[in-house]
Amino acid sequence: MAEKTRADQLRAQILGLVKEYHHEAFPQKPFLGGISTIPVSGKVFDNHELELLVDSSLDFWLTTGRYAELFEKSFAKVMGMKHAMLCNSGSSANLLAVTALTSSRLGKRALKEGDEVITAAAGFPTTVNPILQNRLTPVFVDIQLGTYDSSVEHIEAAIGPKTKAIVMAHTLGNPFDLEGVMQLAEKHNLFVVEDTCDAVGAKFNGKPVGSFGDLSTASFYPAHHITMGEGGCVMVKKASMKKIIESLRDWGRDCWCPPGQDDTCGRRFDWQLGDLPYGYDHKYVYSHIGYNLKMTDMQAAIGVAQLEKLPDFIDRRNANWKRLRKGLKPLEEFLLLPRATKNSEPSWFGFPITVKAEAPFSRFDLVQHIESRRIGTRQLFGGNLLRQPAYKDMPMRVVGDLKNADIVTDSTFWIGVYPGLTNEIIDFMVETISEFVTSK
Repeated sequence: MAEKTRADQLRAQILGLVKEYHHEAFPQKPFLGGISTIPVSGKVFDNHELELLVDSSLDFWLTTGRYAELFEKSFAKVMGMKHAMLCNSGSSANLLAVTALTSSRLGKRALKEGDEVITAAAGFPTTVNPILQNRLTPVFVDIQLGTYDSSVEHIEAAIGPKTKAIVMAHTLGNPFDLEGVMQLAEKHNLFVVEDTCDAVGAKFNGKPVGSFGDLSTASFYPAHHITMGEGGCVMVKKASMKKIIESLRDWGRDCWCPPGQDDTCGRRFDWQLGDLPYGYDHKYVYSHIGYNLKMTDMQAAIGVAQLEKLPDFIDRRNANWKRLRKGLKPLEEFLLLPRATKNSEPSWFGFPITVKAEAPFSRFDLVQHIESRRIGTRQLFGGNLLRQPAYKDMPMRVVGDLKNADIVTDSTFWIGVYPGLTNEIIDFMVETISEFVTSK
């Protein structure tokens, strides 16, 4: 066993002080109903995250490195996929996943300008944006109230001769009908991209959400199930697709050497590609129009610590969701409460509520009351995206009247269930909503 150097000793001393620092800098604060802010989401961490973050920073290896490699291997297993590739955000992960479907390496299956991709009309913009950014045509379908996912029937009705893929998010951690969607995909030879940015840890028929599609994505923004501050990931089943994602993420290069390494293939100066001369350095050969969307190893270090806590985070999220639903059940005359998709085990990101048309109050009224008690709320992301300014005059096809997407835009909001919320806080949320509804 090698003798510890002075640097090793100092590192151990620094990490010991980090634990003390966490204890002093992040004390637990008492909850005061109506005074304490209750956010819809937030990061939950302890000294372990800080220790790994500082440990990584002391390496001063500022791009992806040992922690990124460890996280990718561990996360791929959690998600039930062969490969996981980290990037700088969940939005970038969606961009990489959809762009990969246009790669010439897919041959005749590669998506081309004008090909159609089915997606939900109500959701987060960056599930849809990569479709438009790749000059593909989004085909918008409606969602179901209660689950807030699109149904298999909606999706099937949208399939046409130009349809080549389905790109869909599991809304607020509630899986869409993966069995039905994958059957459609197989029947019509469609790619499927699962956006699991809000649903890490959810299951469908006992299998991890994110393991069904050809590709899946995740986000590690502070609001999500685990955080790296910023960060995202693309998961794939095939090594050939892994190479495409890595190329697009890493400037579009053909080389697959990790940062700081050369000649992984053993023939760095032994390639003849494109119109380049024989022996042109493979590290500077480009096979895609790519980006630089890598993350830092310091972010990945935080993710390694967070991933250990994921099972507990999911349990606490789901317990908070169940406590909210039980507490708000007496208000179902006026409030439509969420429900899980059949055969699914959600990993709840939030608790959506739709104010029914017959209610003697509006969403605006209820949200203003909740916010006045310092309880955070959010709309269901962009609502019906076709009503957003950014999507005016964009090329698209719409199937159906999008009635439910409009209801969501006008009448739906959600409140938090993240692991930082205690039973005391959940009960205060229930009490606040109940007081308002019963007073009307």
